[in-house]
Amino acid sequence: MSHFKPHLTRRRFLQGTSAAGAGLLLTGTRASGNIIGANDRLRIAVAGLNGRGNSHMDGWLGQENVEVAYVCDPDQRVLTRGIQRVNQKSGGKYTPKGVSDIRKALEDKSIDAISVATPNHWHSLMTIWGAQAGKHVYVEKPMSHDVSEGRIAVEAQKKYGVVIQHGTQTRSDARVAGLHEAIQAGKFGKLAVSYGYCCKPRGGIGFEKLGPPPSNLNWDLWRGPAVIDDYHSNFVHYDWHWFWQTGNGDLNNQGTHQLDVARWALDTDQTHPVRAMAIGGRFKWDDQGETPNTMFGIAEYPNGQQVFFNVRNVNYDGYERQVENEYYFEDGGKIIRGEYYAPGSSQGEPVNVPAGKVTPGGNWGSFIAACRAGDPSMANGNVNDAHYGCVLGHLINNSYRLGEKVPFNAKAGRFGDNAAAAEHFGRLHDVMSSGVGIPEDGNDYIVGPWLTFDPETEQHTGDHAEKANVLLKDPNRKGFEIPEMGQV
Repeated sequence: MSHFKPHLTRRRFLQGTSAAGAGLLLTGTRASGNIIGANDRLRIAVAGLNGRGNSHMDGWLGQENVEVAYVCDPDQRVLTRGIQRVNQKSGGKYTPKGVSDIRKALEDKSIDAISVATPNHWHSLMTIWGAQAGKHVYVEKPMSHDVSEGRIAVEAQKKYGVVIQHGTQTRSDARVAGLHEAIQAGKFGKLAVSYGYCCKPRGGIGFEKLGPPPSNLNWDLWRGPAVIDDYHSNFVHYDWHWFWQTGNGDLNNQGTHQLDVARWALDTDQTHPVRAMAIGGRFKWDDQGETPNTMFGIAEYPNGQQVFFNVRNVNYDGYERQVENEYYFEDGGKIIRGEYYAPGSSQGEPVNVPAGKVTPGGNWGSFIAACRAGDPSMANGNVNDAHYGCVLGHLINNSYRLGEKVPFNAKAGRFGDNAAAAEHFGRLHDVMSSGVGIPEDGNDYIVGPWLTFDPETEQHTGDHAEKANVLLKDPNRKGFEIPEMGQV
């Protein structure tokens, strides 16, 4: 192809990432304006081949004139299956190169884009590396594992001009886009609370002993930037979600979708919250996991609008699965499950609004269209929206991580005069108490402090700032450092 790609060797990758405190350095021109002709085959490298990675391979192969040219995974067995999957799904048309290290694919000038479906702790670093190598990036949610690395990903996109699209598929739904455009135009009055739910039944993960990693797994590459010394099999291949070094709990796992939708509905000039808090716990399972299976989170924005969030994973008879969003307005009106309830009314009416603006083609097709046009603004769920949505979750999680034990009862929440928050937490508590059957005696909530946040500096201020600011950036292993701001 004729479009320019900055030259990047594996040696330069390793040199750029090995110096402590220094990030990958890349000189050369910006990738902005990389336009791939409609008749040119667009070549993608997919990193992370379990679970969601299978969807990535299938999604790209379903697009016109798109080749999955590389598949990447540190597990040799998974890698072999990925190669076979692409070959079979393409009817033998494509047999991708299999590599354990994404940097090998990034060295290939003919690769146009990378598609990241790895564990969370790898998302930002691969996004940054991809941008630096002049590759467009489709990155699964959450784009970042912490606040600071998300900002670096934003700066990398700004500097190199590549398309970065977040794996929040609802951003490609014109119906949701239209609803939010109507809300922001004031059709239903002023939005007060945008509420998201991530209530999927899950189970405990038990305890796995420390031991050597299996011979088929490159443990060094699997860990990448995460500071983990010892292997246990609860890390690989899914339950890493429930450990802070590698995952973000269900709030910024499945919940990233509903967090993004919740923030998307706010006034368009709102970026980050000015304060956030959380209450929850890991109840009943008594296992090795660290992240909460029950949580109520709140975030307040500069204009006074709030996001509420509900995580509820403990299964029980009568469990109500909720992966959805609700909208509450200052005048008492609300939108629940596609119906608008006027103030004081118990009778809902279907919401009927025009379709909103999205790049057509669904999440896969819209990304391909943006890559072909070399236009980052066409991404449904661009790097800025990804960052704002992820930070919302990180701040709520960080409040929980700094929390203290409080007896398990309906008065455990510290909501001040926020009657709406107290009401919605009360509903969650009733489910856990009466539904799940958590007894008050011998159980506690973790109640996080209100964390104050400056949207401009992306730093905490006021009470708890010192401890909270430590959680804005995870430590990284040598050789896998997130670059600092001036070194992107």
